[in-house]
Amino acid sequence: MVKKMNEDFNVIQMILEQIIKESIHFFEGLESRAAAFQPPTLQRDKLPVEGIGAMNALENFKEKYAAFLSGSAGSRYLGFVTGGATPAAIAGDWLVSVYDQNVASTDDSVAGKVELETIDMLKELFQLPKNYSGSFVSGATMANFVGLAIARQWFGHQHGINVSQQGLFLLPKMKVVSGCAHSSIYKALSMLGMGRESVQSIPCLPDREAIDISRLREFLRELKGEPCIVVANAGTVNTVDFDNLREIVKLKDEYTFWLHVDAAFGGFAACSPKYHELVDGLDQADSITIDAHKWLNVPYDSAMQFTRHKDIQVEVFQNNAAYLGNSIDNPEFVHLTPENSRRFRALPAWFTLNAYGKVGYREIVERNVEMAQLLTKRVAESTFFRLAAPTRLNVVCFTLATEGITMDVIHKYLDLLKQDGRVFMTPTLYKGTPAIRAAFSNWRTDEDDVEIIWDALSEAIKDMDRK
Repeated sequence: MVKKMNEDFNVIQMILEQIIKESIHFFEGLESRAAAFQPPTLQRDKLPVEGIGAMNALENFKEKYAAFLSGSAGSRYLGFVTGGATPAAIAGDWLVSVYDQNVASTDDSVAGKVELETIDMLKELFQLPKNYSGSFVSGATMANFVGLAIARQWFGHQHGINVSQQGLFLLPKMKVVSGCAHSSIYKALSMLGMGRESVQSIPCLPDREAIDISRLREFLRELKGEPCIVVANAGTVNTVDFDNLREIVKLKDEYTFWLHVDAAFGGFAACSPKYHELVDGLDQADSITIDAHKWLNVPYDSAMQFTRHKDIQVEVFQNNAAYLGNSIDNPEFVHLTPENSRRFRALPAWFTLNAYGKVGYREIVERNVEMAQLLTKRVAESTFFRLAAPTRLNVVCFTLATEGITMDVIHKYLDLLKQDGRVFMTPTLYKGTPAIRAAFSNWRTDEDDVEIIWDALSEAIKDMDRK
């Protein structure tokens, strides 16, 4: 087997040239590739005894699987909030695998220094103060996990308990307060032993997904000084609604709570002067989640966590091994996140930030919002669809203009749309109404795409009527 590996290494240039050829083939056909589809049932191969070598493995993959990969990197994949990787981000991501750095520390490679520099650039992009620290994690779920883990440790301190050493058993039940918490918050709370039921839902403003500040104030007052954790939203998934962060920050003058802001993609509003006021107050949060494989348009998996309490973060994640250095005096990444082994996630972000700068990301945000508004206008003028909510930023939330619409009908319609292949969207439930989400976050999406999207939407509704 080692012999076969050596043989492949001796022709690594040829192997990489074939990978480039396959990559170019994929990109050239991206706009005609189905945005998403249900792949066929395929027979699974067994593990080869001796192996077939890299070139044969590539040919095997192309023959069996390549045709069934979705066009999620393309301009009309509007499901979830998936950004397509920029050219520079792709270049950086390729090199991540080539360089194969384990960014656990900054002592044995410059890779760690690159991550620190990238975090500094991102703080500048999001207009966060220098006293914030940050690190890369795999996605928004893990960034929320880190932020809430630090919050849990802080909560313990308020009761004289070091949770990282003594556990949760001596603490009263924690209250996690939110108006419209994302599902990843509940998942993180489950993993942290705080429990999904620790979430105390505060009513939102009428016809909004933004927390009612007066009801939040009332809840905090009733705690009578008991500390809690407030999870605020900077961009909800259905309607990209924003909690009033500045008003929540003001409440910290009167009440004791940790403020975690889930700004997975809404944090990018800071890139544009047109929308920056939506995140006014973000720079006062205790911990922040922002996703990179969303609006930063870098490949999966990549996100950032930021905090103003690095010392508490180290208490939670320090890895007590002599060979890993002193976590108190000089905390390395291994002492800041759940991972001991960390791939060089910062490099694609470093590449794309350097390549396109502040102006490039302002343009991506503003263009995506403009495209969302174009689709919104079409929906508002249509007899087949109706808006379920106002379009506040880059997500259009709409539904079918049918009496007694059900989720089953929405799924059937989206299945037809997926079969068509020109666009992919996801279902949702907004204020009890089965609906559809169209999330614009790809740097390539333009007016021509919106026309194609609209044609696909209109034809699918006619097909549904015929059936």
